[in-house]
Amino acid sequence: MEIFNFVQAHSVGISALILLVSYVFIALEKIPKAVIALLGAVLTIILGLLSQTKMIDGSINNLYFINYIDFNVIFLLVSMMIIVSVATKSGMFNWLANELLKHTKGKPIAVLFTLGIFTAVVSAFLDNVTTVILIMPITFYAAKKLDINPVPFLITEIFASNIGGTATLIGDPPNIIIGSAAGLSFMDFLKELTGIVAVILVFVLTILALFFKNQLKTKEENMTAIANIDNSGTITNKPLLIRSLIVLVGVIAGFVLHDVTHLETSVTAMLGASLLLIFEKPTEIFKEVEWNTIFFFIGLFIIIGGLEASGGIALMAKWLLNVTQGSQKATALLILWGSGLISGVIDNIPYTATMTPMIAEIQKVMGSDYAFPLWWCLSLGACLGGNLTIIGAAANVIVSETANTQGYSMSFMKFLKYGVVVVLTSLLLSSAYIYLRFLI
Repeated sequence: MEIFNFVQAHSVGISALILLVSYVFIALEKIPKAVIALLGAVLTIILGLLSQTKMIDGSINNLYFINYIDFNVIFLLVSMMIIVSVATKSGMFNWLANELLKHTKGKPIAVLFTLGIFTAVVSAFLDNVTTVILIMPITFYAAKKLDINPVPFLITEIFASNIGGTATLIGDPPNIIIGSAAGLSFMDFLKELTGIVAVILVFVLTILALFFKNQLKTKEENMTAIANIDNSGTITNKPLLIRSLIVLVGVIAGFVLHDVTHLETSVTAMLGASLLLIFEKPTEIFKEVEWNTIFFFIGLFIIIGGLEASGGIALMAKWLLNVTQGSQKATALLILWGSGLISGVIDNIPYTATMTPMIAEIQKVMGSDYAFPLWWCLSLGACLGGNLTIIGAAANVIVSETANTQGYSMSFMKFLKYGVVVVLTSLLLSSAYIYLRFLI
């Protein structure tokens, strides 16, 4: 009993310590991050920071741990993973990438721009990891045909995947968390972020083309091989292709029409996933769902829920407002640059999950007009900051590890050299946009 009294008396410090220790172990990557998050969640509940009881004396218990799990995020992630897994089996994404490569006529600079734009656009609708897994085999094939090192293309795809994922609600997990916490729709993200993301992408691709121009040289006969890619056998299942296209278009249309239908994005995505599963073996498709990611989210929501219930999040919000003296400009730019630099070093998912309740608290104190640009600062910073280091985002790690196993070096320092330039460019452009769009 004394232990529980002690915990209650020091709930802010203890919940903050659980979150901090979880962050440290996530960063060290010695234990799977889903396991760390679940251990932290169980500890949060056992210590009484959140309750395991739904009802108390016939009334709903506000501290019930389930209340702090954002199931809109969970079901949207699971549903989109199912849709992508089924659609990929048809070969549609590989077919599209090959068609685009053919139109480059094999010119290496054109290939770099094409792979970058394709990766960014696909990442706006699929998760970044899925996108780079889809594009890497095509990249190695193109580089082999051109007889050049694939690393410039792979680095470009990493940057493009993180930039493209920033553009929409479903493009990157931080946006899903932000959208759910702030009540922002798919169209809100398109309206506020797609334009600046497109500008950032063009700037970054141009910079990379200048960086890599001496490495992107090949012979005429090699370019001809790319221009004549045989794409006839890429589509492996036409009925599945048709079903997948209908569902993908329908789901995206549902996201766009949210203000008309009033269906949450998670419900729309679940409907699309359910329709595709009618024609599939669910047990096989469920194996493709990244359950590690899902349970990581669940554990993380509970840990941060403990900090929120203790009043720790409110203290963080108060501290931030004191530091910036309530200035909206200072608060916005601090969140943008802080998020960008921090997300380059630690996983942007736990960072975003920690920041969203803090901005929600600021919104309670300062009003929705004050907080509105802060949500976009968090999104831009957290998503774009992943380009800073090789461990800044999951896509970075997967591409670099695959490159290394194929015999192509992509070291931490080599990546950092390009990452610093790309992130600084991205954050400067984002700062100008946020200032001109919201803060004048």
